[in-house]
Amino acid sequence: MSGPFKEEYWKAAVKEIKTLESMDVWEVVDRTDDMNVIDSIWAFKLKRFPDGMVKKFKARFSARGDQQLEGVDFFETYAPVVQWTTVRLMLILEILLQFKSKQGDVAAAFVHGKLENHEKVHIEMPLGFRQQGKVLKLKKTLYGLRQSPRAFWKYLTDAMVAAECNDKVTAVAFVDDILFWSTDEAYINELGSQLRKEGFLLEEEGDAAGYLGVEMTKTEEGLLEMKQTGLIDRVLDALGLDTKYATSKWTPAEGKPLTKDETGEPPQSSSSYSSVVGMLLYLAGHTRPDIASAVNCCARYMFNPRLSHEQALKRIGRYLKATLDKGLILSPSGTLKVDAYPDADFAGLYGYESNSDPACAKSCTRFLITVSDCPMVWVSKLQTETALSTMEAEVNALAHCCRELFPVIDIVSEIGKTVGLETDNMSTMHVSIHEECQVPTDVRERKPV
Repeated sequence: MSGPFKEEYWKAAVKEIKTLESMDVWEVVDRTDDMNVIDSIWAFKLKRFPDGMVKKFKARFSARGDQQLEGVDFFETYAPVVQWTTVRLMLILEILLQFKSKQGDVAAAFVHGKLENHEKVHIEMPLGFRQQGKVLKLKKTLYGLRQSPRAFWKYLTDAMVAAECNDKVTAVAFVDDILFWSTDEAYINELGSQLRKEGFLLEEEGDAAGYLGVEMTKTEEGLLEMKQTGLIDRVLDALGLDTKYATSKWTPAEGKPLTKDETGEPPQSSSSYSSVVGMLLYLAGHTRPDIASAVNCCARYMFNPRLSHEQALKRIGRYLKATLDKGLILSPSGTLKVDAYPDADFAGLYGYESNSDPACAKSCTRFLITVSDCPMVWVSKLQTETALSTMEAEVNALAHCCRELFPVIDIVSEIGKTVGLETDNMSTMHVSIHEECQVPTDVRERKPV
């Protein structure tokens, strides 16, 4: 092991092995010729707080799940995780109903799940702790195994259902990161105590002030502001815009469409275009809907970026630099209601891209779904099919919006009734489609080669 933090990572590795041994995850057995022994690896990570400060050094002992054979040492693998749509809904209800909240993290989460009786898994001993002629026979799941997420999800849900106060606490989980809500903090503490009795290494971290890299701050007015300043700092650093001399911009994109620019100059920056776009997509999908359209345009050219695309990416960075202290504010109205606003840009690239390029006839879908007047779901992306009229483009956008809207309506109605909050009539829908477009509509006759 080498590097500036080798001592910190080695201490984390020793702690990881002690934790796994204390939880009786494996037994050491002799290697035999008939064993299908999977390789093991170490994964080291520097975890940070949402503001970018160092949180802890993490060492994870993992199995090479890519060497497993379906039907031999693993079977079912599906495990659900919470969507940010549900998280934002619960944060809205927290404001409306004055819920108490807590955040929890399950240490060594996947090793809580148990292997099925018909699953026989053997792995190599960890590097740095190996013994000649010995391998590990797993009793519980381990990070890297394909069935580990499902095994932990089943273990967690069974424990939640068995808890006596499960009807008084609402919990959402993204793998091992859990958020709890209840009308009384005592119910959350009671549930945490019961989970610890079941063997969970649950670490409670107080109020929900940060979840999956998103800072959540309550204002003096009782509202909730969501930011990702740490991620923005990393974006600015990757783009070389972290100095005070970088020019700020007050709009994330120019007024004209961003095209392929196949004959343009190559990028000049040494930063990874796709890496920056990935960070911006995470940012736009969680706390910054104002950059969603601009980021989507840049994401179209991840595999062959040109200088113009790099400049568009830097403009988004300059806009974020100018609005670094801004975030998504949840200020719900008094009624639990759902509204959706779909729209479409018919053949937005027509006249900018080559007429022989099918992309020039693509329309763009954009929509916003709000709950109690708070943004909950927002999308800006090209349509997969080519619309032949403005009406068809609008209907395609409406259909895409409805695919997101109906599950939102269901979960809002269900949770609203559970917590005793009156909901508006959600069985009606008013559709208004405008046949107004200044773009030429001869795509029906023009067939791209």
